[in-house]
Amino acid sequence: MRYRSRVTAPAAALIGTAAMLAGGGTAHADGGTDGAPAPETLGDPVFPHLGNDGYRVAAYHLDLSYDPTTALVDATATLELHTTQALTRLSLDSLGLDIRTVRVDGRTAAFEQADEKLRITPARALRARDRVTVCVAYTADPRRTLAHTAWVPTPDGFAICPQPDSAHTVFPCNDHPSDKADFTFRITVPAALRAVANGSLVCTENLAGDRTAYTYRSRSPMATELVQITVGDYVVKERPGPHGLRLRDVVPTARAEALEPALALTPGLVEWLEARLGAYPFETYGLLPCNSDDPNAFDFTGLETQTLTLYKPNFLLQAEPKIGSHMMHELVHSYFGNSVSPATWADLWINEGHADFYGLLYRYERGWADSLGLTTFEARMKDTYARGDQWRRTSGPVAAPNAANLFDSQRYLGGVLVLYALRQLIGEDAFHAVERAFLARYRDSSASTEDYIAVASLVGGQDVSGFLRDWLYGTTTPRMPGHPDWTVTPAPPSLTAPRRRTDAPRHDNSATL
Repeated sequence: MRYRSRVTAPAAALIGTAAMLAGGGTAHADGGTDGAPAPETLGDPVFPHLGNDGYRVAAYHLDLSYDPTTALVDATATLELHTTQALTRLSLDSLGLDIRTVRVDGRTAAFEQADEKLRITPARALRARDRVTVCVAYTADPRRTLAHTAWVPTPDGFAICPQPDSAHTVFPCNDHPSDKADFTFRITVPAALRAVANGSLVCTENLAGDRTAYTYRSRSPMATELVQITVGDYVVKERPGPHGLRLRDVVPTARAEALEPALALTPGLVEWLEARLGAYPFETYGLLPCNSDDPNAFDFTGLETQTLTLYKPNFLLQAEPKIGSHMMHELVHSYFGNSVSPATWADLWINEGHADFYGLLYRYERGWADSLGLTTFEARMKDTYARGDQWRRTSGPVAAPNAANLFDSQRYLGGVLVLYALRQLIGEDAFHAVERAFLARYRDSSASTEDYIAVASLVGGQDVSGFLRDWLYGTTTPRMPGHPDWTVTPAPPSLTAPRRRTDAPRHDNSATL
């Protein structure tokens, strides 16, 4: 059971969880061609509608063409799949896409769209453990009103913000972070505009009609929620980072000079973080200040799309003490969240807790007061500790969110408090060893809360499984090691979870802002 307070075999947990992730956590039929429709879920506890079982995606090849006169995107998504069971039908997550044709292994396939699924019936049944190519031709309207969307329309094009469950409004996919895949992007735009995506530019083509096609490839596998595709009047600015790391910023041409002070901070941020977590895990890093001043363009300040962090440009126009801590937060996501993705959305505290942990450390080392006026990590943790029972009453335990409270303070500062408690228990050296071991063990894959607990027990010098489960799943706040004088403010019996407003920001609960 996930909520037990004691585990006796952490090594077995590591092996078992890895096996579960490889198989999707579900038993599969073996062999044969009779098949059945693939289950249209991966069983995520926060977003049970996401993902599709019966296959895993090895690679996405996205070919998009942007027409500024209509503001539409004509696209083809080609997916390379590996079936895990015999299938008569499979489905992809898809919302708001006008599907024209679907082909499976070169043959025209029947399809239907229902809710947020694109159901595909191939001309012949698929065998278990087959390599299958699915090609979907479609049109997307970045300005279409949907229940949720990743599209961010701008005056000169668009960017995208897929987290957590909206990548499938941009391209049909298995939209869950446990199914990471390779990505290639080919984006065709008028020659006056620039197209950029995750990874590295590998080809530029000058086409008829005064159009240009840019091809990018990500060297490391990526979760769908981390995809970035942007089109606009941008200039690409490159600079060297530590040990030759190529830094690449994609900046609105008209704002390049004004944004330079913020962009110039990145090499120092990378150097500071590498000293604590090891070498930066990807081929490049940089910032994308989206070319939009609309305060409602997206509901966060920064978003960790892989190798290219999306920002609201006006945020980056502030002085370093106002932005440096959150820039570190977003950079940390390259390690926790991107290189190691959450196995389920209930594991989000690993992403956000670590990002705020190191972002706050960076802030206080520089003597920058936080939003509460506090100037030390210990003072902020004491304040957070006092709120512990109230947050557990209104937002649930740290590692047990729901869709409404997924991005609230319990996942951010609540996650920081868990990490601080672990460091207090096992000591700073052991804590750093746990962090690096976890990142090395699950690099380029996904990991769960149980995986982190198992690594901490294996590497931290003692079995901390019961300790961490109490902190992560308990309904009351445990005692803080090393601080017997710290107290928790009692939660009034009448205190309940507030009804979430539909217009409330989801992502900006970071303590680094």
